[in-house]
Amino acid sequence: MTIEPASEWARRLRQREVSAEEVLDAHLETIARRNPELNAIVTFTPDLARAQAQAADRAAARGEFLGLLHGLPVAHKDLQETQGIRTTFGSPLFADYVPAFDTEIVRRMKTAGAVCVGKTNTPEFGAGSQTFNPVFGKTRNPYDLSRTCGGSSGGAAVALATGMIALADGSDTGGSLRNPASFCGVTGLRTTPGLVPGGTALTVNGPMGRNCGDVGLLLAVLAGLTEVPALVWRRQAPRIAWLGEVEGIPFEAVVRDTVDNSRARLTALGCLVEDATPDFADADEAFRVLRAQEFHTLHRDKPLDRVKETVRQEVERGARLTRDEIAAAERLRDGLRARVAAFQAHYEFFVLPTVQVLPFDIEQPFVTKISGRELTSYIDWMRSCYYISILGVPALSVPCGLSPDGLPVGLQIVGRAGADWDVLRLGKAFEQGIMG
Repeated sequence: MTIEPASEWARRLRQREVSAEEVLDAHLETIARRNPELNAIVTFTPDLARAQAQAADRAAARGEFLGLLHGLPVAHKDLQETQGIRTTFGSPLFADYVPAFDTEIVRRMKTAGAVCVGKTNTPEFGAGSQTFNPVFGKTRNPYDLSRTCGGSSGGAAVALATGMIALADGSDTGGSLRNPASFCGVTGLRTTPGLVPGGTALTVNGPMGRNCGDVGLLLAVLAGLTEVPALVWRRQAPRIAWLGEVEGIPFEAVVRDTVDNSRARLTALGCLVEDATPDFADADEAFRVLRAQEFHTLHRDKPLDRVKETVRQEVERGARLTRDEIAAAERLRDGLRARVAAFQAHYEFFVLPTVQVLPFDIEQPFVTKISGRELTSYIDWMRSCYYISILGVPALSVPCGLSPDGLPVGLQIVGRAGADWDVLRLGKAFEQGIMG
């Protein structure tokens, strides 16, 4: 039995062409074959999955379907608390933690009929875009085992790319849904803050899938919908800004070349693609201050001598921030958002590479140099994502090609605040090469 897109599995389950147990068995076989070398699923729950699949099949035999995710195998990021399933946050501090409750997005997926096969790997407390931690170790890129899968939703991206699961949840502060999607050749959506429960003004939860249709299926569930909005593009000639050089965001030439090669695909769809770039001044300062504030709020009561250095540094920086500094960063963010909103009044979307580099050596914690330019901090190489995060708008990473060495590259499609479904519609048209 081959691994299908989640939406195709869902159709076959609805048509009673296949049972939930058969779908589960196909995914469990892939987990057994691929996970030992990749380390994507770090807590495995086959008995729970079997019981849930059998319950789905009993419901189907009565002519009942549990919801949009009926019988679909999923795994939850190890930052999401799951009732009765170990949730470590990638930290030794929580190595034996078994929650007595589900987070809201886990509850929504379960209620919609999802079958849980376990938890996916993440860096400690989701900090950084390279998936490794002292509890479970490194997760490897399925395109090249010597390279990183990105992060922090790295285990989710790898499990999707290899067919271990049908759908995955993730979270994104500075690129943690988009970065691993780009590195692993799958699709990830950073949602508008507030659309999916459990986030903050800076950090959002969101869906990952193997294509835009699958992402839309999970987004509907996470957003509390009972039906999936149609992903058919009906408008003519959307105006799209093609971002060129952005101050402070260097790209590897191979990344820029691969993304540039996809421009003609948008033009062929009937889009009006123009060279234009919004003013991102103050994005860096606003993001770094507000991120440090969030780290301090979330982790200030933890024993910092027992967490990784970058987490400790962010918490300590947050502790040093004054009210005036935080207020100044909020003003910078608000001014930036106003400028970009004015830009987006003319351009419905803008696009740029998702990540500034190709997947790098798995032994390297983070990128220190891009195209000969020395970087000054461990997150400098993520600016192409976190400059978008601070805007509070939806952003989709969709595969756009492979490098000459066969490594995936993602195109980032950015929409107006609240236009998550329009971003997905354009993403689907892009991946299919048609516009209705």
